[in-house]
Amino acid sequence: MKFSLRTRYILFVVLLHAALILLTFNWLKEDELLFIASEVLLVLSIIASVQIYRDFLKPIEFVRAGIEAIKERDFTIKFVPSGKKEIDVLINVYNLMIDQLRQERTKLNEQHYFLEKLIEASPIAILILDFDEKITTVNSRARSMLQLGTLNYQGKRLDELNNPLLNQLATFQDGESRTIKNNGVETYKVQRSHFMDRGFRRSFLMVEELTVDILESEKKAYGKVIRMMAHEVNNTLGATDSIMQTTLTYLPDADFPELKEALRVASGRNNQLSRFMRNFADVVRLPLPRREPTDLNRLLNEVVLFMQPMAGQRGVKISTSPAETSIRIPLDPGQMEQVLVNVFKNAIEACEKGCEIQVLISEHQVVIRNNGCPIPAAVEAQLFNPFFSTKPDGQGIGLTLTRDILLNHGFTFSLRSKPDGWTEFTIELMAKQD
Repeated sequence: MKFSLRTRYILFVVLLHAALILLTFNWLKEDELLFIASEVLLVLSIIASVQIYRDFLKPIEFVRAGIEAIKERDFTIKFVPSGKKEIDVLINVYNLMIDQLRQERTKLNEQHYFLEKLIEASPIAILILDFDEKITTVNSRARSMLQLGTLNYQGKRLDELNNPLLNQLATFQDGESRTIKNNGVETYKVQRSHFMDRGFRRSFLMVEELTVDILESEKKAYGKVIRMMAHEVNNTLGATDSIMQTTLTYLPDADFPELKEALRVASGRNNQLSRFMRNFADVVRLPLPRREPTDLNRLLNEVVLFMQPMAGQRGVKISTSPAETSIRIPLDPGQMEQVLVNVFKNAIEACEKGCEIQVLISEHQVVIRNNGCPIPAAVEAQLFNPFFSTKPDGQGIGLTLTRDILLNHGFTFSLRSKPDGWTEFTIELMAKQD
């Protein structure tokens, strides 16, 4: 059995004094005076041993109290010097250590507090993951951008929240940085990195939205080109059409029939080209929406009624599910009508005979869905790019104009084909909050 130092000291003192008492009794029993003096010395020795034992325990008790304070992370406890040199050396060392720990803790707390405030106030969305790739911290910009306000995202993986953008973020690896698109319009620069926490690796994502900057750059670029083209083309078309009309006036009715027909064809082509350029110019000259309270059910019904003949010609059925109560939304009815006409036109052209277009209306969104030809994944990301079109004779103006009108209204939107074969154009009627 292994005894502690304390137990061994007590056994040693007890055995030593027991032996001394026995020897004193045997040797000095005939001399009473010497025997009494020896007994007094033994008593004093016992008292001294007890005092030494107590002094011996003081550093141990002091160390134990210091360890408990450190365990409790209480760095405010300091010890007062006892006046004993050996113990005071230990007390001074402990007090110096506590002062340094307290300063380091205060510094770390201030840095941690500053970092939390910095992350929360950052204009870039930041998501911090734990050791198991689950979300632990999301700043306000991320909650707004990713629409996480009503979702219980704490302790969940990125691909468990059924969010299209988060699903893309889940595929990123540490150290990876690239630009991604969501809904064919929203553009984000995403960077994933990591830091060490208690010796383990934790990842975080930084997401910066570039949509507004890219759209403004695009609009400036194609606006400048369109204005230059329109100026040159219209000047040329005006002059050439004037010459052709004058020539037609001076040609006799009975003479040169082939030439007159050619001039009329050329003049008609000039007019078509002029209308073509006006369509491009309309994108650049799009005015800001003039909002007024508008009955959403009525607006949709009027557009459906207008598009019914076109759908009927292709054998496509249009059905509507209006909201139960009247919904009045502040928007520009003329511009929004143009958006809806473009959406219905594209949906009808994507459908074959026997297909269906459904219109679902609620207080927060409008969904126009069809079960026609689905959109290929490679095309989906480019649908809202300026002047992109998959049609041989398409100008790519309809969706560009649709995009600009909805963005000017502050409405988010998406166009994608679902796994069930339905293609949905969704307009979120609540203005996007930054």
